[in-house]
Amino acid sequence: MPDLDGTAVIAREESSTVNVSGTWLGTYWQNDRPTRFEVTFSQGDNALSGSILDDGYLGEARLSGEVIGRSIRFTKRYLASSPAPIDYSGTISEDENSMSGTWQIKHHFVAGRWEAHRSNQDLMADLQNRLKQQVPVGSR
Repeated sequence: MPDLDGTAVIAREESSTVNVSGTWLGTYWQNDRPTRFEVTFSQGDNALSGSILDDGYLGEARLSGEVIGRSIRFTKRYLASSPAPIDYSGTISEDENSMSGTWQIKHHFVAGRWEAHRSNQDLMADLQNRLKQQVPVGSR
């Protein structure tokens, strides 16, 4: 039963917000062409931050946004390749292991869909380990 000031209702709404912290693997589509990505979310209350690594020439990006209930919104900004911010919005699944939605680049009339799934893999750490283990050419 909520207090007269509504605090019980607010507490219940905040506690139902999904925590998306961790590594997710996903795909976004532009002109029906898929691009895979790895995203690492860090969430504090409803605030969201993190990084994205695209499997393509665009490279690494930072993100900031929010999660409210099962809704997620964030803006992606590439570190080097593209000055235009990209806005993502979507819905987190009931089991909290997948999400999907749409993305758009404002003022460029470019948009598409995206999806992501929780992963226990860390592709960036895996890549760095593989690079460390490579034997230089001619050293045998």
